[in-house]
Amino acid sequence: MVDQLFVDLVGSNPLLQAIVGGLVIAGLNLVGASLVLVYRDPSERALDGALGFAAGVMLAASFTSLIVPGIDATEVIVPGVPATGLLTPAPVLVGILLGVFVLDQADHWVPHVHVLITGRRRTDQTVTDSGVASVILFIVAITIHNMPEGLAVGVGFGSGDVANAIALMLAIGIQNVPEGFAVSVAAVNAGFDRRAYAVLTGIRSGLVEIPLVVVGAVAVTIAMPILPYAMGFAAGGMLFVISDEILPETHARGNERLATLGTMLGVVVMLYLDVALAA
Repeated sequence: MVDQLFVDLVGSNPLLQAIVGGLVIAGLNLVGASLVLVYRDPSERALDGALGFAAGVMLAASFTSLIVPGIDATEVIVPGVPATGLLTPAPVLVGILLGVFVLDQADHWVPHVHVLITGRRRTDQTVTDSGVASVILFIVAITIHNMPEGLAVGVGFGSGDVANAIALMLAIGIQNVPEGFAVSVAAVNAGFDRRAYAVLTGIRSGLVEIPLVVVGAVAVTIAMPILPYAMGFAAGGMLFVISDEILPETHARGNERLATLGTMLGVVVMLYLDVALAA
């Protein structure tokens, strides 16, 4: 089984497992960003389809690897919540709302350039025209985007459910490839050097995702009752990013059908991975 092989290679320490998971997702982000060095002029249709696929993977993973396991965990570890009844999903739902709130506020606190693909500014945000400031805002925007992903992997491994955590790690890693590539194309269109941005992506991903993986794993290991809240929080953050950032961009240039088919394919792939890894 994949989970047993992972334990044999990495060990049974949740913190070490989480660090390895963080290295995997950061590494795949770098792989995606580096594709801009060899695939220099992708079409908008290809980018929209790829990002639709990434959104589908993350959409399914939010439910199969975070929300549902979080509800299951509530029945066991949260004091005062009965094993069955209307209150059972409450901690996860609270976590989802908190995740959405934090990502929404971050979207306002950092008036970033809405440049997941196109480099267009959002109509509800203003930014300075300074080249340096735009570069900084671009990096901060993508960093905020990646935060719930790192946290989700850490929470997954900290929960002790290795099979589920591996599925989540693979889901985030797989979607990081097309997503990292699309963001790199946007960065190049905004004036970044190809090689410089590919290197920067590797550094930024490691500096952001790996520490958050550790934070998530340590938090739920030390205080297991927060696990359902943490799973809900990570899911809420990812769902917000999917709805607020990825899907609107993939439907902005007349490629809605291809992007939707990509999303459906991503959902199917993630569901298959989830079942295969649990077998």
